[in-house]
Amino acid sequence: MHTRRDFLQYALNAGFVLGAVGLGANPARALAQQKLTQDDLLRFDSKGQVTLLHFTDCHAQLKPVFFRPPDTNIGVGDYAGVPPHLVGEAFLDYFGIEKGSRYAYAHTMVDYVDLARTYGKLGGLDRTATLVKAIRAERGDDKVLFLDGGDTWQGSYTSLKTNGMDMVECMKLLKPDAMTGHWEFTFGEDRFLELVDAMGYPFLASNIFDAEWDEPAFEHTAYFERGGVKVAVIGQAMPYTPIANPSWMFPKWSFGIRPDVLQANVNAAREEGAEIVVMLSHNGFDVDRKIASTVSGLDVIMTGHTHDATPIALEVDGTLLMSSGSHGKYLGRIDLEVRDGKVTGYSSNLIPVFSDVIAPDQEMAAKIDEMRAPYEAETQRVIGTTDTLLYRRGNFNGTWDDLICQGIMEERDTEIALSPGFRWGTTLLPGSEITIDDLYSETSMSYPSVYRLEFTGAQLKDIMEDVCDNLFNKDPFLQQGGDMVRVGGFTYSCTPNAGMGERISDMRLTGSGEPIEAGKSYTVGGWASVNEGVEGPAIYDLMENYITRKSVVSLDPDAAAVRVIL
Repeated sequence: MHTRRDFLQYALNAGFVLGAVGLGANPARALAQQKLTQDDLLRFDSKGQVTLLHFTDCHAQLKPVFFRPPDTNIGVGDYAGVPPHLVGEAFLDYFGIEKGSRYAYAHTMVDYVDLARTYGKLGGLDRTATLVKAIRAERGDDKVLFLDGGDTWQGSYTSLKTNGMDMVECMKLLKPDAMTGHWEFTFGEDRFLELVDAMGYPFLASNIFDAEWDEPAFEHTAYFERGGVKVAVIGQAMPYTPIANPSWMFPKWSFGIRPDVLQANVNAAREEGAEIVVMLSHNGFDVDRKIASTVSGLDVIMTGHTHDATPIALEVDGTLLMSSGSHGKYLGRIDLEVRDGKVTGYSSNLIPVFSDVIAPDQEMAAKIDEMRAPYEAETQRVIGTTDTLLYRRGNFNGTWDDLICQGIMEERDTEIALSPGFRWGTTLLPGSEITIDDLYSETSMSYPSVYRLEFTGAQLKDIMEDVCDNLFNKDPFLQQGGDMVRVGGFTYSCTPNAGMGERISDMRLTGSGEPIEAGKSYTVGGWASVNEGVEGPAIYDLMENYITRKSVVSLDPDAAAVRVIL
């Protein structure tokens, strides 16, 4: 198992940490001190016969992006204070990463704006393609499995306008060996099946059953031979998709964690002669940590959904967990050595896709330009500017969420606004223009209506408690992913380690400071309701109007809506 010292030594060898950088230093000097090449990023302790590559949760981001890592990632119960529930300097200390380094920038929000201006954007599918092709060339196609963890098709203007086809066409050039999913289902059953058919590689989901016949709805396992080793890949789609997203969009399918089914499929794979069993998962990190402890026979879990990024694979009860981040920022790699049907050694790394270091793959770049061309003028249309760092990621409100809540309250004339705790959405630095592309990276979805309703104070508290339990239940199998619902117009206190119904307290209207009364009604606006037939303007149209009218966005990043009690 890797220690923090092991990781620090690896980072030194790979060129990630090249000397201390004063945070007040000139950015050009900092960059000079931290020069990095594509070869540095690809340098790796190759091992064994099989290489697994993992790409997940890119949310339809074809181009390089800024994406600020979370400032809050609270673990509860047995998972408190351990990766991935570490942020900022605690994360840097745990993994031995130099403050101010490129790697610190890739993984934490510490001095984010300064480091973002120094090191630039990450991601871009053309850069990922360069890395994948280089690793395949180094190891040989016959040794590499490339796996897509899902949440690939949704999250941009062009993915919305093409109903996911832009991503399918681009991903086909990367030649994944298998895929699982989550937000893919929000295109609706018919479109989902069309896109799966267009992919040309298997969509795996052992935990989705036909709701009427209680039979597997999709292929659950795919078999490959890599480096002379038989590998089984078992898919696990997001188990709570019909709760987190509208079930009426895919009514024929039943989801769940289904650990017994998973164990049966693992056993069957072993009986078929699989020497390595890999789970390609969209369960979320803590769910998969528990899976690793309760389902036997899994060698590797490539996990997604919670957007966590761990610099190396973590070992849990003999199973390796690799969590490869989101938004195209990273490419995960694990090399496996196999003898006598067992894994006897491994190397792992999460490669940050620094877009200013990696040469774009020309084939992929041309395909991206082709898919975006009909929409390019509209995506680049400027609707405003921001004086504030706009980000969304963390257990509680980010500034993009604050802006959306303000827009809902003003445009829909409500006292209170609720915005879902989505983990997807890119970042804008202070002084940036806000384009249609930027707006849709926060709001692009197939059920965007902004409702205006009346809720009592008691109903509001029940909503907050329910979402809080989804996030902070001590049993990972009862967590449904996402972060806490974002709020506007009121503040509250949250005690994550309390029990159901006891986590939310001291709810007060922002303007007056008056307590929210259980029996009193309040006008509430919100979006992304899972109910069918919701009426109201689309969130992206509403926010375009709001930002255009404001022209310049200026928020107080310290005006927290929640007080966290640990």
